[in-house]
Amino acid sequence: MMGRLEPGQERLFYNFRLEDQVPANHLVRKLDALLDFETIRKQLEPFYSEIGRPSVDPELMIRMLLIGYCYSIRSERKLCEEVRFNLAYKWFCGLGLEAAVPHHSTFSVNRHGRFRESAAFRLVFESVVATCMKVGLVGGEGFAVDASVVEADASRYQRIEGSEIDWSDEQKARRPVREYLVALDSENPPINPDQAPKAMSPTDPAAAWTRRGRHKVQFAYSINHLIDLPGGVIVDVEATPTRISKEVLATETMLDRVEERFDLVPDRMTADVAYGTGQLLGKLVERDIAPHIPVWDQSEVAADGKFTRADFVFDEETNV
Repeated sequence: MMGRLEPGQERLFYNFRLEDQVPANHLVRKLDALLDFETIRKQLEPFYSEIGRPSVDPELMIRMLLIGYCYSIRSERKLCEEVRFNLAYKWFCGLGLEAAVPHHSTFSVNRHGRFRESAAFRLVFESVVATCMKVGLVGGEGFAVDASVVEADASRYQRIEGSEIDWSDEQKARRPVREYLVALDSENPPINPDQAPKAMSPTDPAAAWTRRGRHKVQFAYSINHLIDLPGGVIVDVEATPTRISKEVLATETMLDRVEERFDLVPDRMTADVAYGTGQLLGKLVERDIAPHIPVWDQSEVAADGKFTRADFVFDEETNV
């Protein structure tokens, strides 16, 4: 006899245990077994006031962001909805069935505030790398470096040609513009000091105008990865505007950081031809790192009216 789904699910009490609803082989269980947030709490503690109402637990926010990363949930508004409905996500975040999920705006406030000032995300990342090292997934003999282009949240149609912008008081009050103007006077400005940008975004001036990416031209950033071979474990990450010069500098920064944090010094480095500049190759040789990188030969490329190597002929008799 064919059964029928009876309407109505209005039971007053349920015999329910959230722990029993999450499969033993679920990814969130594997993540939960590896994570330790005590160090994160200690690092974040000075950034919270000793008085006032209790804040949203920073561990809860970081756990939610990890879910967003692992399951490609890019929108924080969507992330809050998924955690509210998904029992496995609730379990991983330590939330009961009736527990409140943080408002999506909480993430933006903390990302540009406490989490950024305390380098909390980097501490989480480095704790994962340290765990990989303990179980033998990272050898440190050989590294690879590459960059992924990420489109900036800036319209390519609303741009200003050149690098000179007469910033209004309203624009200067915006966080991206304010941080950009401060960074211009730093040791590592977001632009290339030797070459002015061809175009700038009035809403995100640090983003680079580039032909790389899914559009013919766009404003973008590069996520630079330093990867241990052959396990393929990412041991460091550095974000830069999508400019070759910045990506080369980021490689040096990442090498310095993994040596300082993990005492990792590779014997060799691999990369594509974009990293085969004389500057980077020379730095690697100085560090006793063998570069397995094709040389970026620009001898036949003319730029800005300059002569190329092909324009010159050697006269052996006069040695000129």
